Amino acid sequence: MKLQTVLALALGASLAPALPAATPAAPGPVSAVTADAACPALLRHTFPRLQDEKPQSLCQYQGKVLLVVNTASFCGFTYQYEGLEKLHARYKDRGFVVLGFPSNDFAQEKGSNKEIADFCENTFGVKFPMFGKTAVRGSDANALFKELAAQTGRAPLWNFHKYLIGRDGKVVANYASLTKPDDAALVKVLEQQLAAR
Repeated sequence: MKLQTVLALALGASLAPALPAATPAAPGPVSAVTADAACPALLRHTFPRLQDEKPQSLCQYQGKVLLVVNTASFCGFTYQYEGLEKLHARYKDRGFVVLGFPSNDFAQEKGSNKEIADFCENTFGVKFPMFGKTAVRGSDANALFKELAAQTGRAPLWNFHKYLIGRDGKVVANYASLTKPDDAALVKVLEQQLAAR
């Protein structure tokens, strides 16, 4: 009898740590969801950085006014890189960021991410954030550009289409390729958005 009791106790003791109540709870995805709760839905996307392809969450730009632009290195509008960089430099201290998304959707961006990065920096001195080459229209468009098209009813018709996003993460306006970065109407709306809190 005593031996059976001892064996039962020994077996029970060895099983105790395996019981769910004794196992500490593993950290779940709740913290990630909580962290993103303040981030506008439009910015809840991650893209590789152009220069080194390290993942970058767009949530790091929440609370800022953004100009999202699909770019290309061999386009008649490629010169707008210079204007975009000037615009970025002029207003960045007030909470403005240009976000560039190179795309070959119009067959004018053939290079690798590294080649595009070198071209942008060496030719136009681009310092604003740029992301890896991606699709920006149609069924292959990345999630951000699908949402931008859904919100505005307008996918990029060509390279250097511009979407202006307010501090609240909502699209305020969009501009076709012909609208230069220093266009008076664009700058006026941009300054209004920067003044809003």
